[in-house]
Amino acid sequence: MALVASACAAGPSYAISGSVRVTVAKAAFVVGGGGGRGVLTFRHRNYPFTVQGLSLGVTAGASINRLVGRADNINELSDFGGTYSMIGAGAALVGGVSGVHLKNGKGVMISLQGAKAGLEVSANVSTVVITLDRSRSTPD
Repeated sequence: MALVASACAAGPSYAISGSVRVTVAKAAFVVGGGGGRGVLTFRHRNYPFTVQGLSLGVTAGASINRLVGRADNINELSDFGGTYSMIGAGAALVGGVSGVHLKNGKGVMISLQGAKAGLEVSANVSTVVITLDRSRSTPD
């Protein structure tokens, strides 16, 4: 029995990274909300997802963010979806650069950066919910 247990315990788990593209529209005055769509490229497939978010803090304005980056520490595709926490600060006047770092309870970390259009100033704590749509995946 001990031999079987040690054979099952052997073999390390390796987390994989994926690339992420997302567009998010956001409007706020102190409490804000936003949503958008994105694509996770993981294990040679593209998986569409939706993003819904809520921010609380010093926020005013509206913006559209087109972000690209990577998702790290994905053991299984199901690890990607869920609730993420982020702490961000940024500003955009007609055009600018935005960056964000997110982490969920399964240890997946998403780092995104890209162009921001609109008028917004923010320094807030946000919660973001990502919902993966596996049924619409396509080959990379």
